[in-house]
Amino acid sequence: MSTTKVAITLNQKTLKKLDQLVKKQNIFPNRSQAIQEAVEEKLERMERSRLARECAKLNPIFEKAIAEEGISRELSEWPKY
Repeated sequence: MSTTKVAITLNQKTLKKLDQLVKKQNIFPNRSQAIQEAVEEKLERMERSRLARECAKLNPIFEKAIAEEGISRELSEWPKY
């Protein structure tokens, strides 16, 4: 996967925590990798959250009726054995 270099601004407190994480815990080889994984994780969480919000808008009774209608129609179209 190709990467692009970007400049970001972090407050001193966050940068200090990041550097400690990289240095002491040996989870990430460098700041860039730690930040990249953090951004990817945040974006994934936001996408799951958006999907959950959209699903909450669905009417369960209507969705069930649609599903059952489709099932009964499909069953009647199957060949008899």
